[in-house]
Amino acid sequence: MTDPLSRLLDTRDWLLADGATGTNLFNMGLSAGEPPELWNTDRPDDIRSLYRGAVEAGSDLFLTNTFGGNAARLKLHNAQGRVAELNRIGAELGREIADAAGRPVVVAGSIGPTGEIMEPMGALTHALAVEIFHEQAEGLKAGGADVLWVETISAPEEFRAAAEACALAGMPWCGTMSFDTAGRTMMGVTSSAMVALVGKLAHRPLAFGANCGVGASDLMRTILGFAAAGPDLPLIAKGNAGIPKYHDGHIHYDGTPELMGRYAVLARDAGARIIGGCCGTMSDHLRAMRA
Repeated sequence: MTDPLSRLLDTRDWLLADGATGTNLFNMGLSAGEPPELWNTDRPDDIRSLYRGAVEAGSDLFLTNTFGGNAARLKLHNAQGRVAELNRIGAELGREIADAAGRPVVVAGSIGPTGEIMEPMGALTHALAVEIFHEQAEGLKAGGADVLWVETISAPEEFRAAAEACALAGMPWCGTMSFDTAGRTMMGVTSSAMVALVGKLAHRPLAFGANCGVGASDLMRTILGFAAAGPDLPLIAKGNAGIPKYHDGHIHYDGTPELMGRYAVLARDAGARIIGGCCGTMSDHLRAMRA
């Protein structure tokens, strides 16, 4: 039996993904430096509200609140022993909201980078990276995630390790990398290099693309770069709502709902099949994008 995301992609020209996790949670009271994953157990109603907000705005899929839910990241908060629990509950809360939606909604288990530098420049080995990602993947699988969603990756070695971990968990997955103003990831990967990387994976993603970065316009350049390379998999565009600016003691993204609505149409016309927002993207932006 095919997975729910593949079934939706088979019947629809485009799918609307969700918006920001962090920005929404900061608006609910998350403190700077506080790991949002702990809210899965400490403030589950707020996480339900986060997920429900995306569904009610028209999203066909949303990401779980598990971006930093790997042992390497949770170790910074002495919570490395809670990987399975926090990821399972993050996915279970998502399953609950998706199943109550009255239409097909995909629960995508978010897997962010380890925060470590891979060999040879850093100390993180391939085997350890696979182990870290696999532990998180199994937690998300146990909680009922439909697909795994590897995001904001910079290094090709880390992307390959995540792909291997998804295979070990026996789960379909999607993967996005984050590109900067120079059109490269922090570790130098270009859009065409990412297309080549994805094409050589043993366990290929259902879809791939770009997220976060510098804003919707720079993300569009990356999407056009993917499309020009002629990939045979659906493309994902998940751009930030404009540029972050510091106002009155907090970070504000300057992208309006109108701007994000125009970006959504541009992304679709450039060939993206799964279109959403990243940092700064709220329900108002998603509603404009859906329209």
